[in-house]
Amino acid sequence: MHSGEIISLIVAVLWTFSAWFADKSSRLLGSMVTNVLRLVLASLFLSLIVGAACGKPYPAYADSATWLWLSLSALVGYVFGDFCLFNCYLSIGPRYGQLLMTLAPPLSAVTAWMLLGESLSLRSILAVCVTICGISLSILSRGSDRHIRFNLPLKGILLGIGAAVGQGVGLVLSKIGMMHYEAALPADAAARWNEMIPFAATLIRALVGAAGFLLLLGIQKQFGQLKAAFGNPRGMRYAMLLTLFGPVLGVSLSLMAVQYAPAGIASTLMALVPVLIVFPDALFNHHRITPREILGLAVTMSGVALFFL
Repeated sequence: MHSGEIISLIVAVLWTFSAWFADKSSRLLGSMVTNVLRLVLASLFLSLIVGAACGKPYPAYADSATWLWLSLSALVGYVFGDFCLFNCYLSIGPRYGQLLMTLAPPLSAVTAWMLLGESLSLRSILAVCVTICGISLSILSRGSDRHIRFNLPLKGILLGIGAAVGQGVGLVLSKIGMMHYEAALPADAAARWNEMIPFAATLIRALVGAAGFLLLLGIQKQFGQLKAAFGNPRGMRYAMLLTLFGPVLGVSLSLMAVQYAPAGIASTLMALVPVLIVFPDALFNHHRITPREILGLAVTMSGVALFFL
């Protein structure tokens, strides 16, 4: 009974905490180190979860097509998207970062149209325009010379848009990967494997994402920072919490949600993060909420809702 909708709301709450923990961990350990730690830890936790549920602590039955699509999803969603997102947090904070992430659902639709042949209706195009208008209300301001200018650093805005592209495209690639995974399951596979596909798929993505970030860490010669992170207990606590609330539970449950509810309803409910994060940000960071930001948020969420009605 409405299990998909309930899971989607849980995901929105988890991602709200995840954004908060990501910001804290990135400031203490660095965004690159944080990404490596959370994906390595997520791989370990997900392996334990899959092993406890199915008896095999690895993504059994996944064929080459499954690995291909989920690996592409990891590179686009984790390595590119989360690299942009975590640096976006450092530049403009988690509240504005998550606001820009509301571009992800429309971008998912465009990608699905390109890769899966899903059509875009006039209402969907209108929803894209409304969403962009809402974001513009929140991040643009009028100066004393009456010219419209960015109220936030341009670098942070571009990183936020890049993060939305990563999540939007990565979600569609994950969906394709899970479709191949379901098709690859043999008839005699334990029934639990159908339920655990989101967790096994997330495990594949975490493994590939961790390898990608380790490669980037090596290229940038930051392994010393990774070693130093273990001597920062406060930063490690935030990284651990980020891992649990983000890739282990949040991402896995987001993939599970679309199995039990229409993707449009699930995506709309999961897109509530910008609304949920406003008040903790104001409480803990003493960030004043302006009427223009509230209006922009309302318009943005209306656009997201309209897109999926």
